Amino acid sequence: MIENIKARLLEHYINPASTIEYEVNGKRHCLSLEEIALSYMQASESSQQIFVAALEQALQEGKTGVQNYFEKMGEMLLMSALSQKFET
Repeated sequence: MIENIKARLLEHYINPASTIEYEVNGKRHCLSLEEIALSYMQASESSQQIFVAALEQALQEGKTGVQNYFEKMGEMLLMSALSQKFET
């Protein structure tokens, strides 16, 4: 499925290796669009389907929609990673 996601991005002239930079607690973190997608592709099948359906919606909105979508999805990944870090 990740190959399909990468192909869809490329069809819209969006490089899957593009990165988004986040600052969390004074530290900078960079995630590529592909890394974000790969993380969600490790979830349940229904979560994967939701991710792909939402991505298709974002693709209809153009590059800005895709950028916003991946920014939010990356933020969710980082918040999840931080909450797991504090739980252990």
